[in-house]
Amino acid sequence: MMAVIFIASSIPDLQQLPGDMSDKTGHSLGYALLGLTLVRAFAGGRARAVTWRVVLATIVAATLYGCSDEFHQRFVRGRTADVWDVVADFRGATVAAVAAYTILKLPAVQRRLL
Repeated sequence: MMAVIFIASSIPDLQQLPGDMSDKTGHSLGYALLGLTLVRAFAGGRARAVTWRVVLATIVAATLYGCSDEFHQRFVRGRTADVWDVVADFRGATVAAVAAYTILKLPAVQRRLL
């Protein structure tokens, strides 16, 4: 997922996202997918291992990657670094990580994991 984000960030002079999606929505969706990927990675692929520590690690890692992505965009023709893009990245990763944790902790889901 990080490679996909890096490649997308390398596209020069990007005018509009597909479907007239706003830039901030695109960032939030992309980083939500990254957040889900990181939750799974930090939990070792085990649903029961998804803890608040995993959620926090996911949010921190995704946000730091968002910062590095914005730095990278400074060097791409027609692209700029934007702190509000990092906020959208943080929002997407946070929503996804917290949602994954919440869903996996539901009693009905817990019974299926046993």
